[in-house]
Amino acid sequence: MKLFVILSLITSLIACNGSQNDTVKVLTTKEFKEQVDNKQVQLIDVRTPKEFISGHIKGARNIDFNSNSFDEEFNKLNKDEPVYIYCRSGVRSGEASKKLETMGFKEIYDLKGGIINYK
Repeated sequence: MKLFVILSLITSLIACNGSQNDTVKVLTTKEFKEQVDNKQVQLIDVRTPKEFISGHIKGARNIDFNSNSFDEEFNKLNKDEPVYIYCRSGVRSGEASKKLETMGFKEIYDLKGGIINYK
């Protein structure tokens, strides 16, 4: 019985982590760079302002995932154009991706592993 529970848990975790839908796509560093480098895109860093100041991807705008103005700031963006988001390690941007989807954004690209893997 314990083995069955453990295998079920592992299967669930793999299914959740490996799944993507049509709205949110997790991109590798290479894919992300190819799509944002030297292009006009909606590139958003969802880390804190202090983290953003310490270094960010050129052209990125800072909208702190934990701020009270998160929804307000994202509602200023075009929901029909792609949004590229990242954080430090991929956790906050993953959560932000889910939230943006519920807010009506149609195309969201999340940097796998965050900015720590970007350089």
